[in-house]
Amino acid sequence: MESSSSKRAAFLWDESFLWGLLSYKALKKLSLDFALISRDEIRDGGLSGFSALYVPGGWASNKLKALGEAGAGAIRDFVSSGGVYIGICGGAGLATSAGLGLLPIERRPLKERAPSIGGLVRVEVNPHPIWKGTKPERALFHIWWPSQFAVKDSGPEVLARFLEGTEKTGTSDFNFKDVQELLGWQSLESDYGINLDPARMKGAPLVIEGRYGKGRVLASLIHFDTPGDKTGAACLENIRDYFGLERKEWRENKRAVTGAGKKLISPVREIMEFGERNFLWHPNGALTRWRRGVRGLEYLGLYEVVKELAGFAVKGPEYAALAEELSVFSKKSKELLMLERMALQRGERLTFSNALSPRIQELRLELFGRAKSHGGEFKRLLDTADGLLLKRLRECG
Repeated sequence: MESSSSKRAAFLWDESFLWGLLSYKALKKLSLDFALISRDEIRDGGLSGFSALYVPGGWASNKLKALGEAGAGAIRDFVSSGGVYIGICGGAGLATSAGLGLLPIERRPLKERAPSIGGLVRVEVNPHPIWKGTKPERALFHIWWPSQFAVKDSGPEVLARFLEGTEKTGTSDFNFKDVQELLGWQSLESDYGINLDPARMKGAPLVIEGRYGKGRVLASLIHFDTPGDKTGAACLENIRDYFGLERKEWRENKRAVTGAGKKLISPVREIMEFGERNFLWHPNGALTRWRRGVRGLEYLGLYEVVKELAGFAVKGPEYAALAEELSVFSKKSKELLMLERMALQRGERLTFSNALSPRIQELRLELFGRAKSHGGEFKRLLDTADGLLLKRLRECG
């Protein structure tokens, strides 16, 4: 239990996966003093003594479900009593009226969103301490497929709004600049059956600050935690100082993947290499851009979590069992990816839920379930790896 005078932050780990890792590493680099906390610990009063709760990206709906009413109520009590809530992307979505209700804002209806935008975008910022040291006329930040907010004029303060895409913006599996200059969006949106044009986001709120009871809430769809983003890192540092949170110098842990770790990561690395050499995804700055209808983000998330776990001395029956299960998952995933590649080659329109091939449908159901927000064998393996990783991070830092 932390002391009542602590200015430390609690970091909600559950249902974050890839996004939790990005934030974890970013916060350590900027020397924020924080402790990882689970949903069970929050339900049992674990926020007592902390000054802030940091919630990274991920599916907001899954976070809310994981917390349950007891966990959600504990967070509301924490903030209303004077705590700080800092939410990034999915963590920001969790703060909306459809989630914890910390901010009186809604999500824009899906038909009005452009849901597939990721990469470096141009942003309009309003004067605020979190932008200290940045250049407003060159405000470039990363977003990664965010939901979008609807804020009333009388609502909380908007600190940043979306302006436009850049040459480093992707929208679904297209480059924004190339389409903008050569094709336009109308026919592509018709073919894909989704909104693609980033202009639909123009003026949309990206960073919002408000109050809940005695507490303060900062909700950001900007991923300040994007690897290699110096401007984003500077803003995270400003956020730390703005809320008066404590510093801590973390020791650097360099971990070599050997032995059992190689057996753990090998089957997931095979998936990533398979998808890239079959033109199903490719690097997009810090992350990946994948073909429409392929579960690229899911494979990437599993790879990053397992890769981090493999850096520890992963010996024991639970790790051996996970390695065997990942091998089976890898084999079936590569079959699915090849079938999806062939379907795309035939000109078939794939979505996460639509495919003509019965075998594709069978494998998708087994591996990913029916939910867009993760399911099936993938979610079970991801949860297992993530739970083991949380344990290791707490033990070794």
